[in-house]
Amino acid sequence: MGHGAIEEAATASNASLDQDKMNPSIPTDHARQTAFQQTLLSARRTMVFSETLKLALDSFRASKMRFALTALGMVIGTASVILVITIGLTGSQFVLQELQKIETNSVELEYKGGGATAAERVLYNDALTRDDEKAVLAQLPGVQYSSPIAQMHDRINFGGGVTKDTLILGVSPQYQHIRNLLVPDGRFFDDEDDSAHIKCAVVSEQFAKDRFGSDDAAVGQTFEISRIPFTIIGVFKEAVPDFGNSEIEDQTVLIPYAVARLFAGTENVQQIYFSMRSMDEVTDAAREIERIVHTRHRPDSVYQTQTMQGYLTIAGRITTALTLLLVAVSCVTLAVGGVGIMNIMLAGVRARVREIGIRKALGATRREIKLQFLTEAVIISLTGGIAGSIVGLALPVSARLFTNFAIPITPWSVVIALTAAVLVGIIFGTVPATRAAQLNPVDALKYE
Repeated sequence: MGHGAIEEAATASNASLDQDKMNPSIPTDHARQTAFQQTLLSARRTMVFSETLKLALDSFRASKMRFALTALGMVIGTASVILVITIGLTGSQFVLQELQKIETNSVELEYKGGGATAAERVLYNDALTRDDEKAVLAQLPGVQYSSPIAQMHDRINFGGGVTKDTLILGVSPQYQHIRNLLVPDGRFFDDEDDSAHIKCAVVSEQFAKDRFGSDDAAVGQTFEISRIPFTIIGVFKEAVPDFGNSEIEDQTVLIPYAVARLFAGTENVQQIYFSMRSMDEVTDAAREIERIVHTRHRPDSVYQTQTMQGYLTIAGRITTALTLLLVAVSCVTLAVGGVGIMNIMLAGVRARVREIGIRKALGATRREIKLQFLTEAVIISLTGGIAGSIVGLALPVSARLFTNFAIPITPWSVVIALTAAVLVGIIFGTVPATRAAQLNPVDALKYE
């Protein structure tokens, strides 16, 4: 409270005033009174909170078990907040990593037609060519992979009199990296196969099972496309589902682009894929690719680029919203701990009515009484918050040390948890602190 220090300051000031009456060189009474008031104010400001803190700590020492049990709720609540944030970040990281396997670095360029009318679009066929691909590669240094797409369909014999409409794509060897295709059996065709016009094919898993019974059995087998025999050198599958955005179907055959061009009889291609080195370059690269291609064709020809950036943005928003929702749910645990703090503090006020009455009789103000009980509530909450933060961080840190899981840990989770703990102490400690401050000193001294 600082009353002892205030009384000493007042006594010293009175003695100084007696001496000043015999010394005309001392400043006026107004200046002395101003200095005295500043001394009292300084003593009150520096002593009141320190003594309040000391009283709060003495109260905890007198009832250690009550303090520990009250703080336990905050330990659980704070630990749950940190764990929920960690789980949310882990889930977000996993979702984004899975999405990044779906050509998120790629840009799809497609010819949409030319001319203002339908007749002009038929007359002026301004389709894409390999020269457009080469022009983009020459002017856009961030491109890591590229591949044209020559698309056609053919009725392929599956044995037993069964024929199926099969999608055939002529692509470059880099198509495997652009689409993140896995080849569990055999291999993908390479640049030598493409330049030598080798009649080889890489087929989808569904094609291999329907035509030859299994993936292993398909490798090395021969089938015909437009009565020309092709040898299967590998079986492919997509790394993750593509949400219907891929040109690949269940029954799909991939062949070298140089061979597919012989079937088409033209240099025109339906699409060209470009894969950038960094996902951050995709948006700017898409605009630049459109600009480069437009400079090589008729002004009214339409070329369109598509990227997967929209899916990443939506996925990021969803995971963030789910994390915030989980944090809000975990804050309910903090609120339960806050209710426990309020109940214990109210019980403490009833048990310490005479102490409050004595303090008020000795000159303690309502503000000082309220500050004492509010400080006790905040200390309980903050102590539980610190212990809960240690517990909450122990699990993900242990997982990172003793397993291969790279669980993300952010210091913001601790900041959020401790801030929430302090707010809970202030909010739920205000009611008992106010009730203690409003006690009548006379009634409090008569309380039995």
